[in-house]
Amino acid sequence: MLYLVGLGLGDAKDITVKGLEIVKNADFVFLEAYTSILCVGQQVLEEFYGRQIKLADRETVEQNSDLILENAKDKDVAFLVVGDPFGATTHTDLVLRAHQLNIPYQVIHNASIMNAVGCCGLQLYNFGETVSIVLWTDSWKPDSFYDKIASNRKQGLHTLCLLDIKVKEQSVENMMRGRKIYEPPRYMSVNEAVRQLLDVIKTRDFKEESPVSYQLSTEQFLLLFPAYTESSIAVGLARVGSANQRIVCGSMKELLSHDLGPPLHSLVIPGHLHFIEKDMLKLFALNASILDES
Repeated sequence: MLYLVGLGLGDAKDITVKGLEIVKNADFVFLEAYTSILCVGQQVLEEFYGRQIKLADRETVEQNSDLILENAKDKDVAFLVVGDPFGATTHTDLVLRAHQLNIPYQVIHNASIMNAVGCCGLQLYNFGETVSIVLWTDSWKPDSFYDKIASNRKQGLHTLCLLDIKVKEQSVENMMRGRKIYEPPRYMSVNEAVRQLLDVIKTRDFKEESPVSYQLSTEQFLLLFPAYTESSIAVGLARVGSANQRIVCGSMKELLSHDLGPPLHSLVIPGHLHFIEKDMLKLFALNASILDES
């Protein structure tokens, strides 16, 4: 049996009782170590679970998943995932491969940023499509996330922005030379994400600036008006689910310079705000008056 076990978002104790029983009894335990991170290290997990854990990096999961699945043919394998097992498409692919090999699987769900983001006070059913924002380089600056944010805003929906994580990445030179040398881990901060978001609207040829209009088609809206400006409200979240969780609400300009501390960070760009959502955001606001004006 292949068990995909969600670990939640905080520390070793966030695993469910069912998940812990599986980990303690499994023949092999792997920890997926690149789509997210816990606030504690591998050693802490091993001490709490009483089991040795093998790290499964991107290469192992995406290119050499047979190493994991081969053991699951006649043994119990626990594959540990920070958050919920289906928070990343990689894990869906693992399930499909197991199915092709006639390996039974079971999923033990847990909290993920996709539902825990409600801690900031925004209602989950008011969220639109989630977007991922990647770290730009000098030669690679994708901005496809912008159109999805604009579409959500046009419909009055909030946007959860998942911020880039780079773990065990190779430079182009080392990759081309076949050298197994990896860059230091990098985790995008709210500041970096906001900076890139504001840079995107500088490159677009908008006809004029105007508040969000719900009378326009999505196509018209995308062409005519920026989906946000530096004065737009945004919500920064850091280390959600941990004891030192941080939530800050402010203008995008304010979040450019506000330090939320260590990773992991997430960002929310609100759409239409219900008065209860506004009251909740005021608990985390750098300046509550910005919500009265919205």
